Parts: sequence; structure tokens; C-alpha cells
Amino acid sequence: MGILDIVFRCLAVYVFMIVAIRLTGKKELSQLNTGDVVLILLISNAVQNAMVGPDTSLLGGLVAAGVLFLLNFLLKNFLFKNERFRNLINQKPEILIHHGNLDFAALSRLKITNEELQEAMREHGVERYRDVRLAMLEIDGNISIISNVDGMKQSVYRRKHPHKRLDIS
Repeated sequence: MGILDIVFRCLAVYVFMIVAIRLTGKKELSQLNTGDVVLILLISNAVQNAMVGPDTSLLGGLVAAGVLFLLNFLLKNFLFKNERFRNLINQKPEILIHHGNLDFAALSRLKITNEELQEAMREHGVERYRDVRLAMLEIDGNISIISNVDGMKQSVYRRKHPHKRLDIS
């Protein structure tokens, strides 16, 4: 088993995982619960042998990790440069509340519970649905809310992970 075999195995697993994540929906990316963490750990354990096969050497592991980092770097660059592919991989933002009116069809399709929506509203300091000018499920799986309340700061509800910041100096 050579290094090239590890490269092809990693590529196959990476593509499978990208497709699987795309099919499960964007909401799942930002809202990890205990079951999700267990699933991620089990998947990583399950695909480890598929990527390196019988090669459990340090070199085999480093090659697999390097290939995964390279694939992720290439995917992000390709997504940045190619709008058609970006639209295929990324989902579109979804309106959940517009001028206090809930879009029950969208909430049902996206499997967003009343409790999750109210939690996002509380994080933004909004108590009632009628005080929400716009609530959206963003492409990263977070819920952003713009309030009708005067003096209320507009904010984005970030769940579980901070947003990356650009350091422009």
C-alpha cells in the first residue's frame, strides 16, 4: 500500500463527507448536541481505516492529514472562485420570520422548533415574534434577527462557534 493509495482513499472519504453534510442540511452544522459530537467521533473512527488502510505508520497518518488539509484548502479556494459550484454546495439563506409573521412551511421544512427560534430571539433580546422585522437561517446554520424595537441593536445569533475575523492591518 503506497502513499498514492492513501491519497485516493482520503479523496474518496472527503468527497463522501462533503456530500453527506450537504444532504443533511445547514442547520446541523452550527447546532451540535451530544449526539452530534458522538456521531462525529464515530465517523472519524470509521473512516480512519478507509483512508489509511493497513498503514498505521506515522507517515501514513501524516499523509492522510496532509491530504485532508490540502483538499479543504482547495475546496475553499474553488468555492470562492466559482459561483456555480458555490451555489451547488452552499444552501441559500431562508426567511423564518418577516415583519412578525412566521413562515411555518420554512420552519417545518428546516426542522426548526419553536424552542430553537425563541432561544435565538432571546439571544437577540427580542421577546415577541411581532417585534421581529426579519429572522433568517443563514448559510452557516446560524439564525440572524433584525428587530423592530427602537434602539435595539441588530445582531447575529452565533451558535457553538465564533465567526472567523479578518485581520486587516
